[in-house]
Amino acid sequence: MTKAEIINKIAEQTGVAKKDVAMTVEAFMEEIRVSLAENKENVYLRGFGTFVVKHRAKKTARNISKNVTLVIDAHDFPAFKPAKSFIEKMK
Repeated sequence: MTKAEIINKIAEQTGVAKKDVAMTVEAFMEEIRVSLAENKENVYLRGFGTFVVKHRAKKTARNISKNVTLVIDAHDFPAFKPAKSFIEKMK
């Protein structure tokens, strides 16, 4: 399902204009992005799941084809952990 399909479904179900739904969905996603990327805060959505910031430590890797050793710096990345109730509904 794409973002456009989500917007269409919400607009159908609520009777709100697609333009307004699109603005709401965009604002929702932007708040999640800002919380994770800039503020390094997790986002908890009860019954759905948690968007978390995970940390990867600095590590050494190898490019076998060129026989070169690389250093990959430590970095943060976003992850999603579904809620238990959401997992149960999927079973």
